[in-house]
Amino acid sequence: MIDTVLFDLDGTLIDSIELIRRSYVHTMRVHRGVEPHVDVFLAGLGRPLRWQFGQFSADASEVEAMVATYREHNLAHHDAMVRAFPGAVEAVRELKLRGLRLGIVTSKMRAGAYRGLRHCGFDEELFGAVVGADDVSEHKPDPAPVRRALELLGAQPARAVMVGDSPHDLASGRAAGTRTAAVAWGPFPRSQLQATEPDFWLEEPREIAFF
Repeated sequence: MIDTVLFDLDGTLIDSIELIRRSYVHTMRVHRGVEPHVDVFLAGLGRPLRWQFGQFSADASEVEAMVATYREHNLAHHDAMVRAFPGAVEAVRELKLRGLRLGIVTSKMRAGAYRGLRHCGFDEELFGAVVGADDVSEHKPDPAPVRRALELLGAQPARAVMVGDSPHDLASGRAAGTRTAAVAWGPFPRSQLQATEPDFWLEEPREIAFF
């Protein structure tokens, strides 16, 4: 029996991938003068910004400058480009009404996660835990952020499921001992998600309420 559902945020509950892609491309153009191939973008999607830009520079100050450029662009366009996936808010509310424990496990900073949740209509009281990149020292696909969310919720991994759109989300949940659910509306090819052997497939956001 599942009594706890943990969600990735971007690409899972909120439709923000195009904003993320544009912010990433803008940053690479400014600092590297190139637009990276989509496979390079996807390889880092779902991991913290410092990790992503650390793949291109060993200079910590340059990495910080890249992160700052990304965040400036992202914040400037956030509200115009980000929306909840249709049916996601209602599905999450239904889970809450049924008494399930809910949490967010994201690789963005916690303040940014709250901004996205509020803007997209997810009431903060829906989630008993919001774990961001600034809450843990290890990040997805490491199990640390999922374990932190379970700890905050007082939940057992065997009764929890991690829902996400990226292989990093699913690997993190699996390593923490939860079941995993892959969402089909994210940017990753189904084959990449299938490789993690998710326990469940969700074909559209309203199916979130099926747990």
